[in-house]
Amino acid sequence: MARVVNIHPDSPQQRLLAQAAEFIRDGGVVALPTDSCYALGCHLGDKEAMDRIRQIRQIDERHHLTLMVRDLSEIAHFARVDNAQYRLLKATTPGSYTFILEGTKELPRRVLHPKRKTIGLRVPNHPVALALLEELNEPLLTTTLQLPGDEGPLTEGWEIQDRLEDHLELILDAGQCGTEPTTVIDLTGSAPELIRAGRGPLEPFGF
Repeated sequence: MARVVNIHPDSPQQRLLAQAAEFIRDGGVVALPTDSCYALGCHLGDKEAMDRIRQIRQIDERHHLTLMVRDLSEIAHFARVDNAQYRLLKATTPGSYTFILEGTKELPRRVLHPKRKTIGLRVPNHPVALALLEELNEPLLTTTLQLPGDEGPLTEGWEIQDRLEDHLELILDAGQCGTEPTTVIDLTGSAPELIRAGRGPLEPFGF
């Protein structure tokens, strides 16, 4: 049964962040607010929790999960980034973007796309998400909290609890944070490719 925690959207309480980090380290799946919409998150190294997220979303291993990191230096640790990619990332992070990049050997193979060896990476621009990443001192494996058959993501803590109470350990309820998922940009080719238009503006990429 999911525990619901009301957390301040701008000044998240430290003790609640510490509790959330413990839930994640112990294998829990959490719902957390981001600058685009709510997301599901778990520990990067926890296969069982990752499998549970895939089951909740009803997605297979070809659907990119997203590594949520604190800053640009962490992106470079987990993905291969050339100079042109780095300039684009620097201009658009933190923000409501997910970037498809080639993963490094720092990542477990199971979190990468099975054929392309790619992963989604993002730096959120939300006080709760950033503070939780700081408390964890490591990335979160995440995906948009949109359930099969729904037209959009879940946006309210009570709604998340009502739909997923038996599938999550923790809901960090910071009120409504948005209804539009991130813009997804594939940076693995010779030019950026738009995969999904979302909350992040398209102008920086020339679309």
